[in-house]
Amino acid sequence: RKILMYIGDMFSHKSRLIFLAVSMFGLLGNFSARAEIQTSERSLILAKTIYGDISPKSVRSSGTGFVSAHNMMYRHSITVYDANTLDLIATIKDSVKPSQFGFSDYAGTYRGAPVEGAFSPDGKFLYVTNYSMYGKGLNKEGTDICSPADNFDSSFLYRVSTENWKIDAIYKVGTVPKVVAVTPDNGYVLVSHWCSYDLYVISTKTQNVEKILKIGAYPRGITVSADSKYAFVAQMGGSTVHKINLDTWKREQLSVGVNPRAIVLSPDNSTLYATLNKSGQVVAYNLNEKKVIQKIKTGEAARSLDISSDGSSLYVVNFKSGTLSKIRVSDFQILQEIKVCKEPIGVSFEVQNQRVWVACYGGSIKVFDEV
Repeated sequence: RKILMYIGDMFSHKSRLIFLAVSMFGLLGNFSARAEIQTSERSLILAKTIYGDISPKSVRSSGTGFVSAHNMMYRHSITVYDANTLDLIATIKDSVKPSQFGFSDYAGTYRGAPVEGAFSPDGKFLYVTNYSMYGKGLNKEGTDICSPADNFDSSFLYRVSTENWKIDAIYKVGTVPKVVAVTPDNGYVLVSHWCSYDLYVISTKTQNVEKILKIGAYPRGITVSADSKYAFVAQMGGSTVHKINLDTWKREQLSVGVNPRAIVLSPDNSTLYATLNKSGQVVAYNLNEKKVIQKIKTGEAARSLDISSDGSSLYVVNFKSGTLSKIRVSDFQILQEIKVCKEPIGVSFEVQNQRVWVACYGGSIKVFDEV
């Protein structure tokens, strides 16, 4: 009888293992099938609203399981979330002692004002720009209307280690740094400066500023080609995007429309997408034909945008309309218009979970599933 019971138990255990394996296979199969469905054929559904001591100016996905929010001068912090569980995992205060990083001219502790962030392609570092720095000897804070002649105080770019979420390096940059981007080959960190009208090129190898390129009034959005050969910089004070060869430093000006703010490239690098802040439009610029091929109005004050990993959808936040717009790339039609929050200002597509994160200036983050 004991032998029969043992055999029965073994059979039941084996059955449970088979059932578990089949169930897991089914889940994986469903995930695989879902991944094969283009985002343009899915719908955005609110998964969670994240609150806390935040006033996010932007959000950025690492592609390796983290999402960062940059909380400007109102909270003096960067918050980091687990992309899978959506839980807060770190709060990084923006206070630093520059003298500890080799800047002996700065005595004491200084505070920043986080604006935008960018993860290194290997996921080891998060770079964060600071609108201004606050501390001893700094008394000319930048403003939204400015020029190099104003001689506002320089600021710092922070580097945060994703191993312990500590600031492990700082870089002295220009006045009112806005967007930061890291080249896919991890060779350069690029920083656009609102008030000094330029682009800083920092070498990750030497840890020094290698180039300072003049752009013109109000540089902002940055994107880089997949081969790391070209950087694109939006000049928000004009109507052009600067295409810069990162080998020769030669440039070309692309006429995309007045007031370009944020830019992204299609996965195949053939099309540049830009928000035109003043007109509330999004445009598609064909880099081979060198002309705008699509245009649509999404709302009042189109701000940040991002693109899905499959390249079939664009996500745009409209600051004054309080909306998130999802655009189908193939025909440039709006698939969804969601009343997301008051003053949505940042957006990021998180690849691993196929989610869209929206920064709401008033103090929250909205996370949407693509289902």
